[in-house]
Amino acid sequence: MNANSPASAPGRIVLLTTSHRVAPGLLSWPAWQALRSADAVLCADGAHPQVPYLREAGTAVTEASPTAEELVDACAGGRTVVVVATGEGEPALTDGLARLAGSGRVRMPELELLPASYDLPGARLLDLVQVMDRIRAECPWSSRQTHEGLAKYGIEEAYELVEAIEAGDREELREELGDVLLQVVFHSRIAEEDADAPFSVDDVAGGIVAKLIHRHPHVFGEEEAETPEDVKAHWLRTKAEEKQRSSVTEGVPLGQPGLALAAKLASRVRTAGLDVPLPQGDGIGYELLELAARAEQAGVDPEAALRAAARTYRDAIRAAEGVAAPDHGTA
Repeated sequence: MNANSPASAPGRIVLLTTSHRVAPGLLSWPAWQALRSADAVLCADGAHPQVPYLREAGTAVTEASPTAEELVDACAGGRTVVVVATGEGEPALTDGLARLAGSGRVRMPELELLPASYDLPGARLLDLVQVMDRIRAECPWSSRQTHEGLAKYGIEEAYELVEAIEAGDREELREELGDVLLQVVFHSRIAEEDADAPFSVDDVAGGIVAKLIHRHPHVFGEEEAETPEDVKAHWLRTKAEEKQRSSVTEGVPLGQPGLALAAKLASRVRTAGLDVPLPQGDGIGYELLELAARAEQAGVDPEAALRAAARTYRDAIRAAEGVAAPDHGTA
């Protein structure tokens, strides 16, 4: 037989990958073309979410887990075999094909990796919600947590995020953002179980989406904003319409650090155009209040300024002790 005849052609293997974060059946046109023209379509997982949709579309799918040698043999004669990859991506099969190709003893089919669907931005958040749901159900510690019990972790993670930002550590910043995000998802999962007023992470996300759209009429509506000051004015106006507060002090958490609290109150007074003199009194508290108000007026975050000064002091102490300063400004 002629080595170049169709009967001796090595054929083609198409490894079709899909994202479980995209609705089954939503495949790319090249993927559908490969499926429709294939001589055989194989899938090791009979419960793969794509299989019912492929069969509904008229594509015959065989549940099979061929070895690399069996798959190469199935392509003999120029046949095209499409393998619908499972969530693990068929590492055993691809490793076996790589070994065959490296041996030089087998005439290999053409091998193509064809992504059939792609993740949208933010798709990994679905994984986080799914993982959190399982942990809540199966972990002895996580299943017993409450909003009240987790509150301290939210504060700790927020401070660690601020520290990563101030240290300029990009890797640490990414990790700490994840830890803060975990707190949001964890609390949302707990909230689903409330007997009186349950809500989910979708409700949380939906609420902030609606708020952002409403407070950005220059982006989603017909308002115009040319400067950051214009944007801030839109934000404050729409926020005031939403909250209908009787005092500018409403919504200011009193449990935050003292300098931040003083600066926030001063900011509310300044933004509202109120004339409220700082209270006079004896003691360091009133002096700190005045310093915090001065910092806010100058556009300086007093908490961040004090932390920077404290880190410098910390380094001076370590230098006096003969101890090297820590990396990235960490404690």
